Amino acid sequence: MKILVCISHVPDTTSKINFTNNDSEFDTNGVQFVINPNDEFGLTRAIWFQEQQGATVTVVNVGGPETEPTLRKALAIGANDAIRINATPTDGFFVAKQLAEVIKNGGYDVVLAGKESLDYNGGMVPGMVAALSNFNFVNSCTELTIDGTNVKAVREIDGGKENISTTLPLIIGGQKGLVEEKDLKIPNMRGIMTARTKPLTVVEPVAADTNTKAVKYEKPAAKSAVKLIAADNIDELINLLHNEAKVI
Repeated sequence: MKILVCISHVPDTTSKINFTNNDSEFDTNGVQFVINPNDEFGLTRAIWFQEQQGATVTVVNVGGPETEPTLRKALAIGANDAIRINATPTDGFFVAKQLAEVIKNGGYDVVLAGKESLDYNGGMVPGMVAALSNFNFVNSCTELTIDGTNVKAVREIDGGKENISTTLPLIIGGQKGLVEEKDLKIPNMRGIMTARTKPLTVVEPVAADTNTKAVKYEKPAAKSAVKLIAADNIDELINLLHNEAKVI
């Protein structure tokens, strides 16, 4: 079984976010980048299939040379090889088009992607890749088992879960639950050393339209000051909740 894991190169959630050029561009100075958390769940599940069923695992990313440390981390976790599509990920369709081209040429059985990336939260790439590749598709997936070409999956829906039976080839939009957080793999020294010698192939992008453009970014409004009320002053608390906050 050949598995392709799509890896997004995203800012760490602890990073301080700023914008430049009249708030039209993201400022990467001083920002630590990591594997997109939803993608990391997929990668860990792929490594499980590697260990239990002998699958081969390739990781792929759309980005410039600055994303290679993130791919190397995925290799250190256990992926067999990596592909970097040498392009700036301008929008969801552009990324999906590049990934679909890799899938077409790679003969993959399963494609594991996060249901959305932590930075833009677009949630569109896995579905578009499935449509472009003519693969079956399960989004918001929290459980996945594969027996031959038969697949059983569980996905999160409003108010509950849905059990799905399908077949390969398949693309998964994964999320927390695909593996437990405690099972996420941290690269050890041997993995880090081995990752240096694993293949990382750089391919040029195919032509694709850019259908959307970020015009301007805006930070959330600053939090207002907090008013502290003495624990025994219930009347004042009720007055403020009623007349100022207007929540009662």
